[in-house]
Amino acid sequence: MTLVATILGSSLAFIDVTVVIIALPTIERELDLGLAGEQWVYLSYSLALAALYLVAGAVGDRAGRREVFVAGVVGFAAASLLAAAAPNGAVLIAARALQGVAGAFVTTNSLALLRESYGKEAGRAIGLWTSFTGVATIAGPPLGGALVEWASWRWIFFVNLPVAAATVWFARAGRCRQQAEARVGRLDLPGAALIALGTGSLTYALVEGADQGFGDYWWLLVVSAVALVAFLVVEHRRREPMLPLGLFRIRNFAAANAATFLVYAAIGAWLVYLVLYIQFLGFSPFVTSLVLAPTTLVMILLAPRFGALADRQGPRLYLTVGPALLGASALVFMAVDSKTEIWYFGLASLALFSFGLAMLVAPITSTALKSAPERYAGIASGINTTFSRIGNLLAVAVVGLVVTVVFEANGGTSAAVPLAKGQVGDELRSASIDAFRAGMAVVAALAFAAAAVAAIAVSNREARQEQEAEVTAPAAVPAET
Repeated sequence: MTLVATILGSSLAFIDVTVVIIALPTIERELDLGLAGEQWVYLSYSLALAALYLVAGAVGDRAGRREVFVAGVVGFAAASLLAAAAPNGAVLIAARALQGVAGAFVTTNSLALLRESYGKEAGRAIGLWTSFTGVATIAGPPLGGALVEWASWRWIFFVNLPVAAATVWFARAGRCRQQAEARVGRLDLPGAALIALGTGSLTYALVEGADQGFGDYWWLLVVSAVALVAFLVVEHRRREPMLPLGLFRIRNFAAANAATFLVYAAIGAWLVYLVLYIQFLGFSPFVTSLVLAPTTLVMILLAPRFGALADRQGPRLYLTVGPALLGASALVFMAVDSKTEIWYFGLASLALFSFGLAMLVAPITSTALKSAPERYAGIASGINTTFSRIGNLLAVAVVGLVVTVVFEANGGTSAAVPLAKGQVGDELRSASIDAFRAGMAVVAALAFAAAAVAAIAVSNREARQEQEAEVTAPAAVPAET
């Protein structure tokens, strides 16, 4: 029941991301958002997640992971209701930020609950979580696309309510063993405020600077740099830091999180701008969701297998080849410039992306979490998910900047929206295609960089030693991922 609860709870967050991406062109037209507004509908959610993942992990370690998980699910449902009723873009963006706040407590503590319940079979458990989350989310994009196309985009938020209710029931009914020793001490509120200020100001500067010019936003870059440096100083000096910097002396922990930052940056930007581009080429939201559905199917079939193989053989091969396939998929999709070519180059690109994603997602999470000491299960999960979200939101902002600059440099006007649905005029369409290709080049570079980090820094020997330590651990002490 705990596994089912974590699957449903995490699916709330995952479904909402994919369905909202598919709905972005429709929301943009109805609420007159522009490219910057589309980015903020997505980024406000990711920014709140990134700012609070570490706090969420620490709260779960102290207050109880199951209790915090349930509270996060209830908060997510309330924010979804607000998003469904949003009268304008500002309210929708605010509701998405509140969804991100709640989602941070859901996803971080779902992984910690898995570690707590499955112990030495953590790699397989994460593979099952990934796979069955895929089962739950495979129907999400087609359902969302159908709702957007034939009902209203608002219904993509209403459907979260029954899923949240089921999640709470399974989580409460599935109580099992708890962590023997929870961390104690005060929450690191200064650290949480500084990481939120640093990532938030950087993201805002990148998005709004691309839309309106960087002359008025340069000071935010300075604020971001100061806040992030201050965050590291505060964490170094605190007795109970939110981010225990000593964890990064562990080779696999540091390498897996560095690779996570890069590869999830590539994945996030790839998904957002791919969906915009497919609808720009003329596909409906429903057909777009069907084009992406096989990716989840491949995840369902292969993610548990790769998780188990990485447990037995070591993760380095899978964390090298997987991101390399993602980079290759971005390069292949650059050849697509019409609806017809989606069925040739587009499907080949999606096949590479799907296989690469299935290969890396369970091993990279398992490596990051299992390399940390047992008492840091929640915070290790928070660190890993924070790296993934910060990479994701910064990449979406940076690629959006590249798309905007290339679009305007190739004949697009500042009044036009790059990759806009239903865009007319050969010059504007040509500028959008060039802009998309430039964005995909950035995505490919990020993915190949992640592959290089894994190939050089991840240690199979260290991973096997961690596995052996869990196998020989006393049964009374829950092992953690």
